[in-house]
Amino acid sequence: VLQHVHSNYEIDLFQTLIKAAAREVTAQGNAVDLTNNSLRVIADHIRACSFLVVDGVIPGNEGRGYVLRRIIRRAIRHGYKLGCRKPFFNALVGDLVAEMGEAYPELAKAAAQVQSILKAEEERFFETIENGMAILDSALGALPKGGMLDGETAFKLHDTYGFPLDLTADVCREREMSVDEAAFDAAMNKQKQQARAAGKFKMDADLAYSGVATEFKGYDALEVANATITAIYVNGTSVNSITAGQQGVVVLDQTPFYAESGGQVGDQGEISSGAACLNLFRVLDTQKIQANVFGHHGELVTGELKVGDAVGAQVDHYQRNRTIRNHSATHLMHKALREVLGEHVSQKGSLVDAEKTRFDFA
Repeated sequence: VLQHVHSNYEIDLFQTLIKAAAREVTAQGNAVDLTNNSLRVIADHIRACSFLVVDGVIPGNEGRGYVLRRIIRRAIRHGYKLGCRKPFFNALVGDLVAEMGEAYPELAKAAAQVQSILKAEEERFFETIENGMAILDSALGALPKGGMLDGETAFKLHDTYGFPLDLTADVCREREMSVDEAAFDAAMNKQKQQARAAGKFKMDADLAYSGVATEFKGYDALEVANATITAIYVNGTSVNSITAGQQGVVVLDQTPFYAESGGQVGDQGEISSGAACLNLFRVLDTQKIQANVFGHHGELVTGELKVGDAVGAQVDHYQRNRTIRNHSATHLMHKALREVLGEHVSQKGSLVDAEKTRFDFA
């Protein structure tokens, strides 16, 4: 209103960014009109992406990191439409800082970091976009006007070439076509099921459990002498007992075993009953079935265990202590990184076990 224009794209801030986007397109030998809609998309997305990175988000395959990756790739695709065949998007960070850095000093402070992250993501996507676009162009070329792209092709573009579904849908919409999203979802679910089946001890989410919650005793003790078995699962199915040689999941009403959480792996150890541990279940991993229900994954070495049995549970002291030390190391590393590199460093994940610590950070 104050600038007497009809849309936000016509205000001075956006016009500066649109001209900067046109400059980068032209620098790669392509003519472009300043009213081109793709320039508006690029100008809009450089703002969104830059502020997300300033807030500590990095491109990834899940959560807010995936949202950022989708926005970046949509901007790159519009640059590709205009003829860009190498990174251009990150070069707009300087123009954005010149326009908005005074009002947002955190943007100016993190400018080099923002540009570096966007450039790395551009380089990664430009390696695959040409092949992906060729497949999409070929598939759409074979369809009649108003046709629907099959979900299998859309999933291949997502899985192999990093095209998010909404990016493929964007291209289809521009050509007055659509995507079979139901078939895409089916292909995605099939892949998830195959990945889940491949994980020997990662089937907790599929276990139907309606018993009591597990009381965690592991902060105060590494052994519990009087736990009760509340459920047993073999091959993902609830059973009343487990016998020697079988692999399965045992649920207890109380446990000293830490279930994988916060990047720290689950405890290992033993669950046993009878004289001289006649019935011995070796715990190889501990995972949460529900928020307050712990599943002890492993193999029954000797004897038999039944639902309702009273058992003792003992964590492997050596493994737990090594894991604890490595977990402490992640916090020390986080502090050191912030002191050496700067306060912008933020933890984005970790994996801690008895052998090592892996620390992910932005």
